[in-house]
Amino acid sequence: MSVNLQTPIDYLKGVGPNRADLLRKELGIHTYQDLINLFPNRYIDRTQYYKVNQLQRNNADVQIIGKITGFKEVAQKRGKRLVATFQDDSDTMELVWFRGQKWIRENLKLNKPYVAFGKTNWFSGKFNMAHPDLELLEDHEKNLSSGMQAIYPSTEKLSNKGISNRVMSKIMQQLFIEAGGKFTETLSENLLSELKLISKKNALFNVHFPKHQELLSKAQYRLKFEELFYIQLQLILKNLIHKSKIKGFSFEKVGDYFNTFFSSHLPFELTNAQKRVLKEIRADLGSNAQMNRLLQGDVGSGKTIVALMSMLIALDNGFQACLMAPTEILSVQHYNGLSELCNNLNINIKLLTGSTKTSERKKIHESLENGELQILIGTHALLEDKVKFKNLGLAIIDEQHRFGVAQRSKLWKKNTSPPHVLVMTATPIPRTLAMSVYGDLDISVIDELPPGRKAIKTVHRYDKNRLNVFKFIRDEIDKGRQIYIVYPLIKESSAMDYKDLMDGYESISRDFPMPKYQISIVHGKMKPADKDYEMQRFIKGETQIMVATTVIEVGVNVPNASVMIIESAERFGLSQLHQLRGRVGRGAEQSYCILMTSHKLSSDSKTRLETMTRTNDGFEIAEVDLRLRGPGDIMGTQQSGVLNLKIADIIKDNNILQSARFYAKKVLQNDPALSKQEHSVLLDTYKQLGKYKNIWNYIS
Repeated sequence: MSVNLQTPIDYLKGVGPNRADLLRKELGIHTYQDLINLFPNRYIDRTQYYKVNQLQRNNADVQIIGKITGFKEVAQKRGKRLVATFQDDSDTMELVWFRGQKWIRENLKLNKPYVAFGKTNWFSGKFNMAHPDLELLEDHEKNLSSGMQAIYPSTEKLSNKGISNRVMSKIMQQLFIEAGGKFTETLSENLLSELKLISKKNALFNVHFPKHQELLSKAQYRLKFEELFYIQLQLILKNLIHKSKIKGFSFEKVGDYFNTFFSSHLPFELTNAQKRVLKEIRADLGSNAQMNRLLQGDVGSGKTIVALMSMLIALDNGFQACLMAPTEILSVQHYNGLSELCNNLNINIKLLTGSTKTSERKKIHESLENGELQILIGTHALLEDKVKFKNLGLAIIDEQHRFGVAQRSKLWKKNTSPPHVLVMTATPIPRTLAMSVYGDLDISVIDELPPGRKAIKTVHRYDKNRLNVFKFIRDEIDKGRQIYIVYPLIKESSAMDYKDLMDGYESISRDFPMPKYQISIVHGKMKPADKDYEMQRFIKGETQIMVATTVIEVGVNVPNASVMIIESAERFGLSQLHQLRGRVGRGAEQSYCILMTSHKLSSDSKTRLETMTRTNDGFEIAEVDLRLRGPGDIMGTQQSGVLNLKIADIIKDNNILQSARFYAKKVLQNDPALSKQEHSVLLDTYKQLGKYKNIWNYIS
């Protein structure tokens, strides 16, 4: 039969139904195309051979030429292991098998030269190699087409069923024999010549069977560039189509609301970063296309004032605006802050949450529909069908990653034409990740703090320093300050030796007794009303210490709270530690963050703690976090799907990513529909990738 790259793997010679079934289940390989995209994990130099007496106790991959001189079975707790004596002209070692022993005995020949390849172990005064990759020397010399051997991803099940790395390599060789002619070019001539890239066919062959390191590097660069290029093409194209097809309201003027606030009521001078971002937003609002912008800014960088001034532009043009926050506490905080800022502007601004009384809710619905209500702040309650705007022109979403795609799209439908959209996050997103996951959004960054803000002093203390830390807490409370103490767990965990919340609360209560000290406690399992009551006590200054879990990570603004103590800080991720630290440092006084840990720390924990004590820069912290955790963990499953990469790594291949984005932009600037003859190969490849199939309705 004639094959193509979508041919099921069952039809490849040497695979068959059983192996095909295993490859499908274990590695997700269904077709020839899937197999060619199974890129090696690493490579081993197969030109070097060792003598037994040269082996070191470092458990490295080695290959040795020798003869099997005999077999013996050794009893063990469960069953037996098969041990062969393997000898070269320098010494002897053992080869060991824990399974497949009958086949081994029947197929391996005594006193014939073999090449044994695998990891060595030192056991009972001898080197051994478990389940070695064995090949007759004469076959090995015939097959050695390359000095470097690819090592493929595998699983225990594949190894147990005899699909060794050597078998995978032979299957891959067969694939090139049967389908090598089907590997057609996927990049345009212009890109190949400008970037001096090797052809797709050469790249695929040399990534699986490299003759030497230089060819391997060229092959890897070519394939990584292509993978990242098509992701960037997809994201940039989505953005272009969004702008060309989804018309936005044109906010033609900057009028009285904005100008009066800017000239007379601005509480502090804007930073250069805030001015730059406002300029970007104003350009979007006047462009006739719907704004779709992500605003990133560290905790306390002044995103809220930018959000308000954007809303004032909407009001100046006769439109309403709304701001949606993920929690009631955060939406109340936004409402109070914005109401105060709008105090002298005669603006009708209201709050809508799950707690809003029915009578008040009715008034809000009416004044929203008749246009009297200009700005509405709220939680998910804004998404209810009953909430109808007369003329919604700007929707702002705070901490947008807390909302699902379906929830956000409900907000877009609150007007006949979709409103302009500004999504905000205080979680700094590393540049590489922003380019890869949010590449279809326009991105603005506020990267400087308002003047006068004092950097939070962060220190790391061990449990043995607790008495000194308690003394420090008392001194701060005596100065009139308030303290957060955050724990990672609510109930005692037998599996992990960490301080839990209730135990911590009792301990704090003993050391800070009533009536001199008042303590609030807040955690995720409390009823919302109880949680809110405790939060409000702390916000009003009725309690000096808040003992909490990470529920206070986002949203509480208590300028008088100057100390954040994080218990078992090694249990938290970097971005979480940074978010928690951002709860203090909101007033004029010097603030502190104390990271408490045990002495037993992993290498990653040490890196996180060192990073936190060294810098307050959220973007630098996010970059370290990305290196430690990888993109999937940071973005969560919803958005990391776009980064289901086969060969590229957005952290290690940052330079290739930037180059891919540059060239994707360049191509689309000259030819947004990819309709020119020179780009036909890009268009064909893009369609075959099946990404955003519906967009071709717009541009073809």
